[in-house]
Amino acid sequence: MRGKAEKVIKLLEAEYPDEVKTSLHWNTSLDLLVATILSAQSTDKQINKVTEVLFKKYHTAADYAYTPREQLEEDIRSSGFYKRKAKYIQEICSILVEEYDGEVPASMEGLTKLKGVARKTANIVLGNAFGIVEGIAVDTHVMRLSKRLGFTEQKNRDKIERDLMEIIPRDKWLPLNYLLIAHGRKVCNARKPDCDHCILNKICPAAFAFPHNKSQ
Repeated sequence: MRGKAEKVIKLLEAEYPDEVKTSLHWNTSLDLLVATILSAQSTDKQINKVTEVLFKKYHTAADYAYTPREQLEEDIRSSGFYKRKAKYIQEICSILVEEYDGEVPASMEGLTKLKGVARKTANIVLGNAFGIVEGIAVDTHVMRLSKRLGFTEQKNRDKIERDLMEIIPRDKWLPLNYLLIAHGRKVCNARKPDCDHCILNKICPAAFAFPHNKSQ
């Protein structure tokens, strides 16, 4: 399985040479943490529009923690689910101020202790902001494609991550997320994957599972 995984990565890297890091815009680790929280159930493109203005107004954890909740909600309204996201951001930033001197912790343990921060978000922040790779960020695209490729049968994100970590070379843990996101958006979407034009269709067990591919 490791050999197959390495072949998949090689093909994806050739197809998406620029998709090896987050497309979210950020300057500081706090920026990236906030942007990643905002990106839930939204697109990076939309979040970059939101943060272009947001990051000019909010510079520190205290700025987020102590601004009136209604104001923060308004500032992130177009990100979707803004009330819940504002609540998480303020709770997280309050903890950063009170327990971490306003700094984002550079460890998996420290990040996942923050309410609303799971391993996916922690992996993105650690890998991109600190150059620390402890795991693989598993979002909906990674979940879908890793199952279709036969890399896992798990449904739980943490269990999927563990399965992937066993077969993916460690130096590919960080870019894997972005490669699968790119392929998931362009070709292997949830409802109607374009298997006929997929660069992985010769090695993907799901390539013959969809109706339009049964004649191949």
